[in-house]
Amino acid sequence: MKIGVYVCHCGENISSNVDIDELVEFAKSSEGVSVVRDHLFMCSEIAQEMIRDDIKSGKVDRVVIAACSPKNHEKFFRATLEKAGISKYMLEIANIREQCSWVHEKNATEKAKSLLASSIAKARKLQPLEELCLDVNDSALVIGGGVAGITAAIELSKMGFKVYLVEKEPSIGGKMMKFDRIFPMNDCSSCVLYPLISEVSSSPLVELITYAEVEEVKGSVGNFQVKIRKKQTYVDWDKCIGCGACVEACPPRAVTEDEFNEGLTKRRAMYIASPYAIPRKAVHDPKSCVNCGKKTLGTRRFLRGGKEYLAPCEKACPTGAINRSLEWNPEGEIVEVNVGAIVVAVGYEVMKKQNFKEYLPPSPNVITALQFERILSPTGPTAGKVLRPSDMKKPETVSFISCVGSRDVRYHTYCSKVCCMYMLKQARLIKERNPEIDVYIHMIDVRAPGKDLEEYYTQSRQMGIKIIRGKVGGIEELPDGRLRVLGFDADIGTPVEVEADLVVLATAIELSEDARKLAKNLGISVDTSGFLKEDHPKLRSVESWLDGIFIAGCCQGPKDISETVSQAKAAAAGAAAILGRDFIQLEPFLATVDEKLCTGCGICASACPYEAISVNGRAEVDTRRCKGCGICSSVCPANAVDLAGFTREQILSQLEAIL
Repeated sequence: MKIGVYVCHCGENISSNVDIDELVEFAKSSEGVSVVRDHLFMCSEIAQEMIRDDIKSGKVDRVVIAACSPKNHEKFFRATLEKAGISKYMLEIANIREQCSWVHEKNATEKAKSLLASSIAKARKLQPLEELCLDVNDSALVIGGGVAGITAAIELSKMGFKVYLVEKEPSIGGKMMKFDRIFPMNDCSSCVLYPLISEVSSSPLVELITYAEVEEVKGSVGNFQVKIRKKQTYVDWDKCIGCGACVEACPPRAVTEDEFNEGLTKRRAMYIASPYAIPRKAVHDPKSCVNCGKKTLGTRRFLRGGKEYLAPCEKACPTGAINRSLEWNPEGEIVEVNVGAIVVAVGYEVMKKQNFKEYLPPSPNVITALQFERILSPTGPTAGKVLRPSDMKKPETVSFISCVGSRDVRYHTYCSKVCCMYMLKQARLIKERNPEIDVYIHMIDVRAPGKDLEEYYTQSRQMGIKIIRGKVGGIEELPDGRLRVLGFDADIGTPVEVEADLVVLATAIELSEDARKLAKNLGISVDTSGFLKEDHPKLRSVESWLDGIFIAGCCQGPKDISETVSQAKAAAAGAAAILGRDFIQLEPFLATVDEKLCTGCGICASACPYEAISVNGRAEVDTRRCKGCGICSSVCPANAVDLAGFTREQILSQLEAIL
């Protein structure tokens, strides 16, 4: 046994609080240590060559690195060992930066000694491990049919991979389909998006699975088993031609809020998701249906005068796609697919205005920015005319309020990033169409980071848009129906009041509850801001902590369309790097069962969250499903289950060294 200990200064990140010389002397006195060295940057090529030389010369057969988090450089140091000719798993890292020097001004050196002693103790017990080789399924799953998901699917299909594109709504397109224009060029949103929709929907390698949600994911990188629940449409989509005859026939009393128009209009129980829905298929909403064809005589249809009577939607359908006599399963159907990689691009939600009592007088003329996008759109409820919802009259004054739910300790402390720019865009569109309308924007401050955005802000000011720097305390409804915005002008240090006919709230971008449930099903993390957590914010910004699962778009954090598209392409490239392999190597940190000790009690199988253990007289581990969490090892009453790389013997030796 020849342990080499290598202590990193990390510039001054470690050496500013940890006495490196004292730590080196401590390591030299440890049992089994043959070489101790320190270096300013242990991740540098010079230091790597030093480690390789020590291994090749026979001085070292296992390595302990005292440096930063293994999350940053563990794979890098493993590669160094492999190049030097020993198993890359004969490595242990003591994190004396994040867990020591960065968090302790006093006694940091003593804690560093304890951490190093623990790592040296484990190094004595290390054994060479062999990785598992598994075949790779060369299909991909993309979850989310917005611009991020569409882009990722297109990129993967261009590289020759089969793609399953799953979208929870009846149509792909996401939030971008609701926009009229996009900043900073104010180009037509549809003109940018629809060519992408056309390309992805016509690709022979992309299978659209809309009005569906991912229900369960098992397996690991290269081999995921996915269950997708297709929600019930109560329409045979194979027969539906999207003519809309059923929608016209559906009685006007069978209505509910139109999701596409953000509740500004109503839709019927039979509906097509949007004017340009892809796929263009009808959906029946049983919650808003008034049940025209009441169930009598034990069927979905009823008889009048001995004649069969059809519900209006059935009668109107020219292809027979609607058949209420069938016993449709309200739970829909389950589709199972196997894929090698997953891209999660489930987008975002905006906070509802009902969350903000201070901005919620009983007036329909207080709306969210996403609702105003529908007003500005030619396909929206006002055909693009700037009208207020209450009476469809043109407003004389429009007031925008920024950071509603963002940069606020009561809701979300983060900045939603795009609000300043899209408010300027919406204000400019008002001025372009109706120059006589007064436009005010209440902002804490203007944030215009990025190419062409500062110029966009300057041009907006020149159009006569009035910007008041300061927070808004509330909104009052006046007797005549107008709205008084109670704000503060930080530049002059006085309260301000603006009487407006229409108030637009830039509510915070956040991750939806459905996306949180999906993250739980996938086993990926959510960060402190509530978005899907990337593996590393700088180096692995599109990778989740689980190999083979990538994230892209606003589900990872607020961003504009150009950033979203760039991230989607990066995620697709990461997925393609996996799908293009014949096989993949899995880390060997998996549960193992000692058959001599196993009693077949099954406790480990019931405790395993991944259903990776079965019991046939003795416990057996499915290596494809095992995630190496170690729960089975901790609950086994016979100590028959161990975790390679984290055995009881290794962990106990670490604890003894620390204590």
